Amino acid sequence: MQNKWNVYQHWDPLKVCVVGRSYPPEFYSWIQKPAVRSLFEKIAIETEEDYQKIIAVLEKFNVEIHRPELPKSTFHSGRHFPPPMTPRDYMVMIGDTFYKGYQLEIKKFYQAVKAEQWPTIETFDDFFNLPQWMIDECYNDHQLQEYIDFYSSYDKIFDKILANGNTINDPLLHFTNGAFVTRCGKDLYFGTETQTNDMKLYQSLVDSKFPDTRNHIIDTQGHSDSSFCPVCPGLIVTLEDICDYNKTFPGWEVLYLPDQSWEKVEAFSKLKAQNQGKWWIPGFEYNNDVTDFVEQHLSTWVGYVEETVFDVNMLILDPKNVMVFNYNKELFATFDRYGITPHIVNFRHRYFWDGGIHCVTTDLHREGSMQDYFPERIKL
Repeated sequence: MQNKWNVYQHWDPLKVCVVGRSYPPEFYSWIQKPAVRSLFEKIAIETEEDYQKIIAVLEKFNVEIHRPELPKSTFHSGRHFPPPMTPRDYMVMIGDTFYKGYQLEIKKFYQAVKAEQWPTIETFDDFFNLPQWMIDECYNDHQLQEYIDFYSSYDKIFDKILANGNTINDPLLHFTNGAFVTRCGKDLYFGTETQTNDMKLYQSLVDSKFPDTRNHIIDTQGHSDSSFCPVCPGLIVTLEDICDYNKTFPGWEVLYLPDQSWEKVEAFSKLKAQNQGKWWIPGFEYNNDVTDFVEQHLSTWVGYVEETVFDVNMLILDPKNVMVFNYNKELFATFDRYGITPHIVNFRHRYFWDGGIHCVTTDLHREGSMQDYFPERIKL
């Protein structure tokens, strides 16, 4: 039997990777206004071109590529469901155990709602992992079938993981995924979703589920991979003091990149008042047809641009090679001191899709075993 896939440190040599997928240009044939339809056809073509550039770099490093399929059904409850663009946001490999999204819980909740068997205080724990917005939508619309269809995009990848001998679990919490979990050997770092998360409860939950690691809760209040990145042993790249790095990564160099990319998205502020900062297509800040179309038809596709601006969202290929979306003088100079080669791959519509290069990929296997970078630490 072949060895199980595993990820213990996200700087170990990458061997197996998922790369997201978007809709093809013909998907947008239903858009009535020609100029808007032409724009989204162009976005579709360029998005796949950029995915192929990512794949080309990965293949140079002999990485095995897997991609999701498009949902069989894309229209539910009067809206078009988003494509599987950002696999990192829905799954993560921790050690040799794979955690996927909420497929089983969604089915259970959806069936209960259709039967009008509303979860009670006694049964609500069965659905504890479901994001609140899913629960709210279930109560309001009685429609969760679209989420089942969305996760079906990854079914063949899930089957491959199972066939490889790995175990697949539902997530511990709905933000136990690759966007929130940082794997550094014996130490796991879990980000928080909002400022209202119960930190003590979160700590006790992860400690109970991961008894063999030292588990740290970092109050990122959003995707941690858009807040900080341990690039290699000894180096942290971060936006700000997300946490006390002297305690979480003692002795490691911390490179701060505060606001370093905002000059690239100055025009975004012009659109922010209209769309609450959820998306941005450069050059179309004042195009009401485009704004109205996205807000009316694609509101569930977009996330929050400010999580995608920064260069901390990187894909590490191995300890000496990192894939990034753009050039940064200070960051590249630091890479040079560590003997790290950056590989620039542009993702032209990242601010519409709300996905950095870490988000649009997810690692299923890296070569290496668990290491302890802080052996002086006692079990927390």
